Amino acid sequence: MEIMQVRGTLVCTYRVAGLDHMHLRILENNKGKKLVAVDPVGAREGNWVFTASGSAARHACPDNTVLTDLTIGGIIDHWTPDG
Repeated sequence: MEIMQVRGTLVCTYRVAGLDHMHLRILENNKGKKLVAVDPVGAREGNWVFTASGSAARHACPDNTVLTDLTIGGIIDHWTPDG
């Protein structure tokens, strides 16, 4: 798992069937790299979240057939990032 910050929403009109109606978020990791994650929890821009990656990411979704290798597992309520 990794802590990342939500930087925005990704809107895609056409998707493969395995992504169906899942919300997509743009996340930024601690190195400044931007990644796209499936969001089953409803995170908003600016939220700090923890993520599941690799094959575990599919199991973090309500439907484990969703095609993803990065899923938001939860929104962090209280956390201060290290400077």
